[in-house]
Amino acid sequence: MSAISRYLLMCSVLVSLSASAAGIKAQVGRPESPNQTETDPAAFGSIRGRILLPNGDFVTSNVKVTLQTLRGTVAVIYTENQGQFEFEELRPGNYQIEVDPTDRQQFELSTESVQVYKGMPSVVSLTLKEKKASPHAPAKTVSALELGREIPSSARKEFERASKASREGKTDEAIFHLRRAIVLYPNFVMAHNDLGAQLLGQAKLDEAAEELRTAVKLDGNSFNPALNLGIVLVQQHKFSEAAETLEKALSIEPGSPPARLYSGIALMAVGKFEGAEKDLKTAYEFGGAQFAVANFHLGQLYLNKGEKSLARKSFQFYLADVPNAANADQVRKMLDMLQ
Repeated sequence: MSAISRYLLMCSVLVSLSASAAGIKAQVGRPESPNQTETDPAAFGSIRGRILLPNGDFVTSNVKVTLQTLRGTVAVIYTENQGQFEFEELRPGNYQIEVDPTDRQQFELSTESVQVYKGMPSVVSLTLKEKKASPHAPAKTVSALELGREIPSSARKEFERASKASREGKTDEAIFHLRRAIVLYPNFVMAHNDLGAQLLGQAKLDEAAEELRTAVKLDGNSFNPALNLGIVLVQQHKFSEAAETLEKALSIEPGSPPARLYSGIALMAVGKFEGAEKDLKTAYEFGGAQFAVANFHLGQLYLNKGEKSLARKSFQFYLADVPNAANADQVRKMLDMLQ
């Protein structure tokens, strides 16, 4: 793995659920900043979305949209006249969006998991689901929030202590509390995920992989553990397994820039250049300048294929976004050779 990929990893590409459980105040309207002492807008992300009818048309009525974390409701808003909605000033982490349609006789109440990244919007399109005709009452959608109610209060408190320690940069303390949470509740998916993320940050790859494999086994439909496990596997140079794991992550969150980035790296390493090219391009398309490193890897991919013109363009795009990158001099020398 290149130095710039390791640099990106250290710059919080890791996805942790800790932020989502971090005491955000419940309110109606625009979400209050979770940390009023934080003044840098780039420290937060946002969710921009649109509600669609099953036929693809925009919803014209005002649909209630509720943003939630494990701790409860963050904000409640209503869609605009073409189904748009937006939540601003959100800490990075995993959130649940609950869509409450105006016509409950025709459409189901549904939930969707959305990942928020620092300094960028997460864009989602949610389609209302029609109720199926049945003589029985329709089964209620079970969300991660409802499943979280099974977590004992003692384990939840340890998880919250770990989240607080993590925010304060006390990694060892966070790991201690996460391990205690898991002892109290072995099926605590978020604790396994966050422990894996913390261990990955300490470069304890084997231990991180073990925790993340457990999280994926416990909940095969959870995006964050699959993404984080994929990152660990790339770090371990287990590229074939990484590609499979990240494919699973992308089946859950197709628009995730970090999942696309690491999938592209893994696929390139095993010689699947067509898939790698697609993923790296998508990572940059969805992630913008924050994922400029995708263009660096595209440059390497095109060099491997002997396509020097495309390699040159990719390296130029990369330097345009991050002219002071740690490997900028190396990239400029490659550009000189490609002239």
